[in-house]
Formats: sequence, C-alpha cells, structure tokens
Amino acid sequence: MADSLKQEIEKRRTFAIISHPDAGKTTLTEKFLLYGGAINLAGSVKGRKAAKHAVSDWMEIEKERGISVTSSVLQFNYDGFCINILDTPGHQDFSEDTYRTLMAADSAVMVIDGSKGVEAQTIKLFKVCVMRGIPIFTFINKMDREAMDPFELIDQIENVLGIRTCPINWPIGSGKNFKGVYDRNTQTISRFIAGDNGQKVETVEAKLGDSGLDDLITKEYHDVLVDEIELLDGASDEFDLDKVRAGQLSPVFFGSALTNFGVETFLQHFLDMTTSPLPRTSEGQAVDPFSNEFSAFVFKIQANMNKAHRDRIAFMRICSGQFEAGMEVMHVQGGKKIRLSQPQQMMAQERKHVEKAFAGDIIGVFDPGIFSIGDTLYKGKNPVKFEGIPTFAPEHFARVRQVDTMKRKQFMKGINQIAQEGAIQIFQEFNTGMEEIIVGVVGVLQFEVLQYRLESEYNVEIRMDQLPYEHVRWIENEDVDVSALSVTSDTKKVKDLRDRPLLLFTHPWSIQTALDRNEGLELSEFSRN
Repeated sequence: MADSLKQEIEKRRTFAIISHPDAGKTTLTEKFLLYGGAINLAGSVKGRKAAKHAVSDWMEIEKERGISVTSSVLQFNYDGFCINILDTPGHQDFSEDTYRTLMAADSAVMVIDGSKGVEAQTIKLFKVCVMRGIPIFTFINKMDREAMDPFELIDQIENVLGIRTCPINWPIGSGKNFKGVYDRNTQTISRFIAGDNGQKVETVEAKLGDSGLDDLITKEYHDVLVDEIELLDGASDEFDLDKVRAGQLSPVFFGSALTNFGVETFLQHFLDMTTSPLPRTSEGQAVDPFSNEFSAFVFKIQANMNKAHRDRIAFMRICSGQFEAGMEVMHVQGGKKIRLSQPQQMMAQERKHVEKAFAGDIIGVFDPGIFSIGDTLYKGKNPVKFEGIPTFAPEHFARVRQVDTMKRKQFMKGINQIAQEGAIQIFQEFNTGMEEIIVGVVGVLQFEVLQYRLESEYNVEIRMDQLPYEHVRWIENEDVDVSALSVTSDTKKVKDLRDRPLLLFTHPWSIQTALDRNEGLELSEFSRN
C-alpha cells in the first residue's frame, strides 16, 4: 500500500499558468491537453462568433468574449505523469479567484507574448508567485510573428519582474523569418517549417560554425546565432536546478503555441525540472505529502457550474495521503465529521466521477453550503489546520439593488452565494439592515460578471451605482465602538458577511486621519480568515 501510494504521489505535477491577456495562455493549455490525449481538437478563442470555444472556458460570458474570467482546473496524463493544470484568468479585470488559485499550485508557467514583452497583468500575478517562493518557468510565445529582440525580452523579465533567467533554447529569427530554436544543452536545432499548421518539426544536430548550417538556416542567421550564443554563454546565468526550485531562477523557452512549435519540448523539460507535490504548513509544521493520512484545503467555490443541477462545488487541493470516494473526514472550521460526496474532476464543464485521488490532485466535491475558502479537511490521528488564504482588499465599490422588489429573496440568495465563492465581497451599512448592499471587487470586470450571473442564474435584474471608495481597512480592535469613531465625512462605516467592522476610504490620507483622530485604533488591509 505504502509503495503504491508513494508512486502515485511522485507522478503528480500541479502548476498554474499565468499571463497577460492575449499572450496565448489558453492556446498553450490546450496544446498540453492535446499531448495528454485529453482532447482531440483544440478550441479557437479568436473572437465572439467563433464556432469553437476553449475547453478551459465554461461560463457563457467567457465564450462570448473569448476570455477567461474564472479559474479552471484541468487534469491529464502524459509520459507517466499525472498533471493538474490550474488555468488562471489573464484578463486585466481579474478577481481574487486568481490569487487564491495560485495558492494551490506548486509551480507556475509564465506565458509572455514575444511581440509585447512583460505586461502589467503578468507583474501582478508574478508577485503572488514570488510571495509564495514557487518555481516559475517562462514560455515566450508567438515567435512565428514579429517579435522583440530576445535579449530585450530577457532583460525585461529580469529587470521588471526581478528574477534571474536562464534561456534553455534560443530563437533563430522571428515572424516570416522564424527558422526555429537552438537547444543550448543538446546543441541541436529544431527547425520551424511552415505549412501543415506548423506541425512538422525537424530536429538536426547543429555544430555552430559548421558550414552545413548555412544551408539549413542561411549564412546570415547562422552568423547571428554564433554571436548570440557566445554572448549568452558568457553573460547569462548558468542553469542551477536548486535555484529554479527555490523560485530564484526562471528557465526560458521560445516557441509558438498556436502552431505547436516548441510546446512538447517545453513540457518535457518542465516535467524534468519540477518536483512531486510540495509540503504545506499546518500551524508551523510541514505536512508530508507522502503521509498515509489524508489532508486538503478548499481554495475555490463555484456555484451553478451545471445550470440543470443548480449545484455548488468546492474545489480542494489534496495536500497529503489518498482520497477515496465517500470517505469521512474532519472539517476543521465546522468542527465536525462530514462525508465528501459526489467527488469529481473537471475538464471545464465536463466532469468525471473520482474514486481515488492523491496528494497534488485537485478535486471538486458537492458543497451543501458548509465550506468557505481556506477550510481544512483531514482524516487521521494527527489534527491538521492549514494556514488561511488571505482575503485581498477590494479596489472598486458599487451600491447594488434589485430592480423588482418582489425578487428580494432570489437577489439575497444569489449575491450571498457569489460572495461565498470569493468573486465579490459584500458589505452593509453599519447599524442598519441589509436593505443596502455594497459590493467590493478586485477587478471591475467582476461587476459585469455579477450582473450577468444574477440575471442568467437567479433571474434577478439589478442596478449598480459606482461608489468613490478605493481603500478598505478592517478594524482589528475587538472592543472599539465603531459608531463613535471620528472619521472624515467621505469615510463610510460598514461590516462584512461575518459582521466584522470596516472603514471605506476615498483617499489614502483619510486612513491616516482616522488613525490620528482615534488613539489606539488598529486597521488592517487583509481580513483574518
């Protein structure tokens, strides 16, 4: 039993894919799935009217816009490995869902558009990876289009993101003149041959300086390649696997996800460089993934994934041991034992029932309304309680109310369920009833998603009025009289779903004013989970 458990866990790789919008992340994800035999045809996300849609996008609004606004969880097998991909939204108006999904990953693949370089969204997501110290692998995409100078791209990654790089392969030209890539380790060239949708790849030994290469890639590109590799060998960081696994050095690969060029090479290197599931911390102690005792934490909750069933799924990352369908576990935050029912794994909206799963896997279980983001579940003699997932401070606020007063019940049910999923945060006026709802979000697209979901899933039409607040602070003092606090006239006193008091501020200086006027007041940017 112990040996088979160890073998299963060693096969697991769990990673997130991060990128700026349109860098090609969804296309790369689909090519991975093609190699694993999980799908037969990659979907197209090239616009609203496309007949096919990306397999990782399931919400109607995503299909209409050709973007990802929720995080998908996909699993496939390849070359003896069982791979779990956490596909994060790349849209600039992403939500907290993205942050939390990164908490469930052991490593991250960063996709960069070769023509645009490092973009704003990549920076935000990258910072979360650095905060967790997880390994980051870089795939510079779209080399079959006109791209920036590769040295400039490498400099951007190092200077903007602050991580050292080690190019594993190096591009020869780009756009119409893209010849392929040179593998620095094996000293081979993978030729990019246009036609047949770029499927045809020829790998040949390439001794730099050999006149035979002139015929293969032209003398002009051969001379450039010799100079660039010489410069790389002298100036770039050497490959160091320990630094890669510590999140201090990012291996860099060049290719084209759309034409399938360089994707399989990248996947093979990635699997060689990454490790089996990493330990998680429970009250200061590391929990060994290879332990016989099951443990997991909830990082995402999604309602109405199947409109026909009106269901609610809690996604959990298994941290140790083995999961078995119908097993009874301890729900730490609920303080009681529960049976995990209807376990399933996802391929976007396609589901399959799961009998067994192992450390590193992501599974969804039916949630009757008892789970919250960050909850711990375990089975065994040793109690486990994983560190909570922080609630990030919203940056945009709006007053929300239903148009039809007769639909108050549906409105409250819908807005509470969506809040419990973590896509939005809801607040109410301090010392008043729930007549006025204030919604806070990390990215403004979530307002549109909220409106769309309330109408399509709960049949409730709403009105939203944007509010000027940009900063939120939780009040840490447990004994403070909130109504007696002296604050500026543009500061609003509210409470969250758990009745914890908060202050909404329009300007940063209003925060300092509140602290100056109220001696001993303690404010926090994050809520305690």
